[in-house]
Amino acid sequence: MTTTDHHHGYIADKKALVTRLHRIEGQVRGVERMIEEERYCIDVLTQIGAITTALESLAFKVLDEHVNHCVAGALASGDPAAAEEKSRELLDAVHRFARTR
Repeated sequence: MTTTDHHHGYIADKKALVTRLHRIEGQVRGVERMIEEERYCIDVLTQIGAITTALESLAFKVLDEHVNHCVAGALASGDPAAAEEKSRELLDAVHRFARTR
């Protein structure tokens, strides 16, 4: 597979993922307005929590697609080096994600 025809697992959902990112971006701008308007701190924190949840949901979707496409493809390829590389990437990603929580 060449780099020109290689794609990542999330490619089928790319438009939906970008739409979700734009929605999250709007939420962040909303929090910025709340701060500028000196809104109540608990209301600001509630919105930040919603943004965090939205980003985590997006991350889980990308991670799921990575497992089902990239890791599964490497395992199915029969190439032990590719399988080891993708498995290591997966574990590293899970560890990074778990540390941020």
